[in-house]
Amino acid sequence: MTVSKAMAVAGLMAATALGAGTAQADDMLGSYTARISDRDHRASDGYPLSSAAQMVRQDRANWHKFHRRDSDDQGDEWFRSDGSRADLQRMLERGGAMSSATRRAIVNGEPLVEVDVYPDSVRVSIVED
Repeated sequence: MTVSKAMAVAGLMAATALGAGTAQADDMLGSYTARISDRDHRASDGYPLSSAAQMVRQDRANWHKFHRRDSDDQGDEWFRSDGSRADLQRMLERGGAMSSATRRAIVNGEPLVEVDVYPDSVRVSIVED
């Protein structure tokens, strides 16, 4: 392959990747912030949770179902029911939903996170550790 053809292929691949990223950003439903506090590290019946996905799910149960809210928590319109929170946990367990650093920060601390919600996925990032 000539250098010019290789550059053209690389440019086309980059443009395709950028276009896919833009389409996903356009599909974002919204976002919310939440403090993943000590109360979110325990299930409703008191046993300790072991994963970041479980803790983020528990934060939404505490917000919607139990009205145990941290001062930094914001509401959301997507995770009101038990079923939608189960879906949230499944999405959180997929690769790409959270970095390993974000997972560690949630499991080992009480960070403020931002959750970006898409039709079939979520993305969690640390706002404040």
